[in-house]
Parts: sequence; structure tokens; C-alpha cells
Amino acid sequence: MEKRFALITGASGGIGREIALKLAEENYSLYLHYNSNEEAIHDLIEQLRPFQVELIPIQADLSTGDGYKKLVGNIFALHAIVLNSGNSYYGLISDMNEQIVNEMVQLHVTTPFQLTKELLPKLMYQEKAAIVAVTSIWGQTGASCEVLYSMVKGGQNAFIKALSKEVSLNGLRVNAVAPGAISTSMLESFNAEDLEIIKGDIPMGRMGSAKEVAEAVSYLLSDKASYITGQILGVNGGWYT
Repeated sequence: MEKRFALITGASGGIGREIALKLAEENYSLYLHYNSNEEAIHDLIEQLRPFQVELIPIQADLSTGDGYKKLVGNIFALHAIVLNSGNSYYGLISDMNEQIVNEMVQLHVTTPFQLTKELLPKLMYQEKAAIVAVTSIWGQTGASCEVLYSMVKGGQNAFIKALSKEVSLNGLRVNAVAPGAISTSMLESFNAEDLEIIKGDIPMGRMGSAKEVAEAVSYLLSDKASYITGQILGVNGGWYT
């Protein structure tokens, strides 16, 4: 069986971890990107060892202008990219300083563009190659007090749609998964009362899990999605349709 390699950015986070576990189960060897959470990557590697796939951790700060270069320099064979790095910033637009804006745009928009541009030649040589970005429901509909986050996630969705058209004749599929409210550390800033209010707004009446997001990513990378490209798949319990 051909060894297949996938790059997962933000592999140390809750969603990234579940994506790594799912793809290792499917026999992908993995480039596991992280920034500062080295302990989480070591723990993840221990979890992944039973799958007997090749595991390559790579540290890089993708919120800086040249962070992607360090990542690209450690990538060799490649069949899939999962663009999963990101963080949110909750607050009024008037409270956001220039540094926060620059870092968020770099992390969510500029770096994914630069990283993908540099790695595309490796994917073009492979059969059944694919890219999946983990974006957000707020990139589809927008959220008060998350204007900046909504803007950059909307940019990711537009990037995916445009790129899919540009590379489709090369056999490269490009899609995104847009999670809604997912039980990860990104919701830790909300108290129990706030979380209950959010659940009440979701038609399915519950938060999603990182594993459910990982299943959607896995599907879009698989042959089962062989005629799907340029799509933003909502994983949101019906919160936005």
C-alpha cells in the first residue's frame, strides 16, 4: 500500500487532535504542526503510536510573516493538507488593536494562502490529492463581537471556493468544513449560562464534538467525496443552513 502523507496545521488543538486520530486510523502518515503547545503534541504522538504510521512534528508560528517557511521546509511527500490553525478573538471592533488585527489576518488568511501556494506543486504530482480547511459558521453568516474572526473566516471560505476552480482540472479537490459551536477550549470563555443559551439557539439542542468535525474532514479527503469540490460543509447542528 502506498504511504500517504497529510499535513495538519494546528494539530495540538482539540479539533486538530481528533483529525490526526481519524487520519492515522485511515493509514495516513502525518506532519503534525503546532506552535507553542509542545506538550500536547507529545501526548498526541503517544496516542498515535499504535497506528504505526510515520509522525513528523513541526513547530512554527503561523501568525508571523515567515512562519510558513519553516513549515514548508520540513514537508516532503504530501497528499493532503488540512488547514486547521486558528484562534478567535471575542470583543467589540473598537477594542481591537492593530497588532491583533495583523496577527489574525496573517494566521487565518495570508499564511494559508502562502502555505498552500508553496505546497501545491507537491500535491499536483499525486493522484487523489485534496485540501480541506476548517473555517467557521461565522465565516458564513457573521457574528456580533466576533467581527474580525468572521472576516478572516469568510476570507478562508472565499479562498477555498476560488482555489477549487483554479486547480480542479489537475484533479485536486479543495473544500472546507465550517463548524458551529464545538466543545473545545475555544468555548472556555463562556460561562455555563451562556452555553445553555447557545444550545437553545441550535436546532439539535447541543454542542458538536471535535470528533464530528474530524469525521467531516475525513469524508472530504476520501474517495467518497470524489466529485465534491469548492464546497463549505456546515457542521453546526442546523444552527446555520
